[in-house]
Amino acid sequence: MSAYPLPQQVLPQPIAPDEAILIASGDLRLSANQQCWPAQKEMEDRVIAAFAQEGITVRRGHPYDPIEKHGFISSQRMGMDVFKSIHPDAKLIVAEAVWQYSHHVLAGLRDHRGPILTVANWSGQWPGLVGMLNLNGSLTKMGVKYSTIWSEDFTDPFFVNGIREWIKTGAIKHDTSHVRDLDVTALPADERELGRALAGALKHDKAILGVFDEGCMGMYNAIIDDEMLNPAGLYKERLSQSALVAAMRLVSDDEASGVRRWLEGKGMTFVTGADEATELTDAQIHEQCKMYIAAVRIAHEFQCAAIGIQYQQGLKDMAPASDLAEGLLNNADRPPVYHASTGQELYAGQPLPHFNEVDEGAAVDAVVTHRVWSAMGLDPSSTLHDVRWGERFTGAGIDDFVWVLLISGAAPASHFIGGYAGASSERQPPMYFRLGGGTLKGVSKPGEIVWSRVFVMDGKLHADLGRATVVELPAAETQRRWELTTPQWPIMHAVLHGITRDQMMARHKANHLSVAYAPSPESADKALAAKAAMLAEMGIQVHLCGTV
Repeated sequence: MSAYPLPQQVLPQPIAPDEAILIASGDLRLSANQQCWPAQKEMEDRVIAAFAQEGITVRRGHPYDPIEKHGFISSQRMGMDVFKSIHPDAKLIVAEAVWQYSHHVLAGLRDHRGPILTVANWSGQWPGLVGMLNLNGSLTKMGVKYSTIWSEDFTDPFFVNGIREWIKTGAIKHDTSHVRDLDVTALPADERELGRALAGALKHDKAILGVFDEGCMGMYNAIIDDEMLNPAGLYKERLSQSALVAAMRLVSDDEASGVRRWLEGKGMTFVTGADEATELTDAQIHEQCKMYIAAVRIAHEFQCAAIGIQYQQGLKDMAPASDLAEGLLNNADRPPVYHASTGQELYAGQPLPHFNEVDEGAAVDAVVTHRVWSAMGLDPSSTLHDVRWGERFTGAGIDDFVWVLLISGAAPASHFIGGYAGASSERQPPMYFRLGGGTLKGVSKPGEIVWSRVFVMDGKLHADLGRATVVELPAAETQRRWELTTPQWPIMHAVLHGITRDQMMARHKANHLSVAYAPSPESADKALAAKAAMLAEMGIQVHLCGTV
């Protein structure tokens, strides 16, 4: 017997073979959890009914909270406590109809031994698809086995057959035949040589990623360890968002007003009002313009090749949204920013790539894209988007599945129909952005793009690359899709080449995907080849997806 009192560990009771436990990871922000709960509840009821049809009783692993008025796991500690009551061998369903903070549940999922199924509703509303993809990417990075599935109403054959397979075998196998490993020797010689040379230059000269705080919104999959980045020539400068606020205070009112005048001179529209709580105000825009100037100056001070602002935690309580600044940073044509002492224009004539939500996979991608596109004489302006949702569209010469790619404002104006003249800035939704601030909103122009994603799998860096065509939908259809998602944000209508909806969902390991335009299909193919060669030479395992 020990001389000391020992902590007692009591395992929960095993569940029956015909039972499963359901959990729901939510937001950290109470307002979001409360507003989104009805959609989550409706989705859970449908999932539970679908499993009941298959003889499986599903019960929630944590109750509805009558005080907070939602039933989400809303913190990492809460997630740990919830998992103490779940047997590690239980069938476990993670159901998501909302954006969620993956780190709330990762501790429990890392240790869970039973079969794990992530489920989302096929809807762009809050959105569960984006939350599920982030969780899937996080589980992939952790090396935790899981299955995943999605549905519009949870009665379709795809969903029913999928859960039957999971109940029987503990796993769902999806079709990912659209993915193949890159054969570098098969790339065109000129693009292969360029990519290799650019990778060699990066390894020799090295580049700095300015990270304004890490781990935004629980996005574990978006954090890449230095040991993976450094061999490729990429290093982090760890910056504090408090330093950004301090730098904003040093920006003069005249400088900030100059940014807005420049944008209005280009034809951009600011949709303003007087109510700080619900409308975009002149004061909010003014602070956003200060943030833009401050971010450029800090990036120059540390000689950053790209920067990422976290915003959604910490800074959200100190300043208006960072999204307008992010969209400006990602554009080659943007308001000039000058050194406070010397008057030198900083990063003149080029983007200062910004990786939204400090997504370091997008950071690697942005640096590579900037170098490849610039070397080929193409516009290097790029952005990431959420893989938000999509539907088939027939009409206006289109008969295909058209994805809605959407992000909170980091898209550059050069991607929009009409550029700045086709862009507007609208207040961010109060549910997520208490202090307001506007976006950089527009409709992406029709054309050819290269899409890509850098992610961690099996302890290594990987990259998926593919091609897509951005299509122009009728204005009424664009507005309908905006209303089904987030109408304040920039939108891209994309048709992926040679990839079905379900193949994309089965494979993609992140909530985000990066995009860059090229002026023709031929130039897009060449840019993709050079980018693939550069990534491979950097030591990243490259996979080609779909028709490339």
